[in-house]
Amino acid sequence: MNGDDPREDPRKRRVPPSGRPGGPAVPPQGRQVPPQRRPVPPVDPRHRPPGAPPRDDRRPPAPAPRPGDARPSPEDGPTVRYNPAPRRGASHIEPTQVLHRGNSGDQPLAYSQMPVERVEPRRPPPPQRPVPRREPPRHAPTQRPVPHHDAVPPRRTPPPVDAGRQPRAPRRRGKRHPFRWLMVLVVLLTVGLIAAVVHLDNSLTRIDALPSYSGRVGNTPGTNWLLVGSDGRSDLSTEQQQELATGGDVGNERTDTIMLVHIPGSGPTTMVSLPRDSYVSIPGHGKDKLNASFALGGPELLVQTVEEATGVRIDHYAQIGFGGFASVVDAIGGIEMCLDEPIVDPLAGLDLAAGCQTLSGPQALGYVRTRATPTADVDRMNRQRAFMAALLKKATGAGTLANPFALWPMATGVAGSLKVDNGDHIWNLASLGWAMRGDTVTTSVPIGGFDDTEVGNVLLWDKQRAIAFFEALAADEQIPEELITR
Repeated sequence: MNGDDPREDPRKRRVPPSGRPGGPAVPPQGRQVPPQRRPVPPVDPRHRPPGAPPRDDRRPPAPAPRPGDARPSPEDGPTVRYNPAPRRGASHIEPTQVLHRGNSGDQPLAYSQMPVERVEPRRPPPPQRPVPRREPPRHAPTQRPVPHHDAVPPRRTPPPVDAGRQPRAPRRRGKRHPFRWLMVLVVLLTVGLIAAVVHLDNSLTRIDALPSYSGRVGNTPGTNWLLVGSDGRSDLSTEQQQELATGGDVGNERTDTIMLVHIPGSGPTTMVSLPRDSYVSIPGHGKDKLNASFALGGPELLVQTVEEATGVRIDHYAQIGFGGFASVVDAIGGIEMCLDEPIVDPLAGLDLAAGCQTLSGPQALGYVRTRATPTADVDRMNRQRAFMAALLKKATGAGTLANPFALWPMATGVAGSLKVDNGDHIWNLASLGWAMRGDTVTTSVPIGGFDDTEVGNVLLWDKQRAIAFFEALAADEQIPEELITR
């Protein structure tokens, strides 16, 4: 019917032509034109004729496909559905139109395959609430008091920074290191002390004092020093000789004071006086006075004579002259001595009253040299030991060591006036003074008497007691009390 050819493809359906009621306009074959929507005038939902039923804006569901209709394929592209216009009377018939798939003119679409345009349902506008009407106030509004403020003066703007000058960066405060300066001070003191020790060590006068001969006494325990007081005057001026009352030049250098100091491994130090007139055997010269060995062969012959007479090996040697002795005493402010009797000796320039008094350098030199007493050399040895102990005690005391104005002159005076062996140093002398700072046993070699010989009046040792005396020193033992001479 309507001209449909049953031999054609059943998917092809004729569509009524444009202008007829119930059918859309058909575009030319081979050209796809999107369907045109007929404009619908807006309808006010509030305006409705009286007696008209409420309008339902929802679109009726699409009719279900009929049997035999061709279904759209995914390959055919989007399906355009026809939205029929409102039906008109039966007297208006529109011509049949044919729609084709994908703009191809060989496959027309059926009426049921026309694309359907989805129209969103219209939503009614939200109901409007009536705005309440406000009546104007019948009285004046309440007035609030306004606080009074004085006029604020304008803030002064600082002058701009000079463009040519760059602002300085804030200084960074360094951390304080209180111990840094302490360490610097300690380092400086250490360096200064080392420099002072080196200077004093170089100030010492070194000589060959310790001999090397066949049959020399072997090493003995402990440390043994030989201290010698020389009467040499060659280093003194005429004024100094008159001040010290040395009596002028007497030829070869001699010694008035000879002491043997033994420092044990433990226990008190022992200081032994060796009388200068002791009658002993001098190697190569026969028997003579002890101080004659110094005049004949110098320090080396004196050391060899003492070692052979005592059996004790000498480890260190120190010699001091008249001028050095007096300068050391003056450097530490004098030495206080207590005299039982007054001493007057014009040859030694000495005039001392009885009692305790401080001796100056020249007075101390005359005090240890004089023999103007009843027992002559024996009294002199006792005074020498007492004075040497007092001198070392004050030199190593806290008052002297803590006072650089007293320590430095004393150290320089000792270093400048001493003669030591080539192997001795200033620290060896310091150990000697430290060993004698405390209690010291002072004694003399056991004396047997005096005798007149071809060399003059000499002092004889008590052989039996002297042998036991020096054997105790050689063995680093304390001397028996019965052998000590006070």
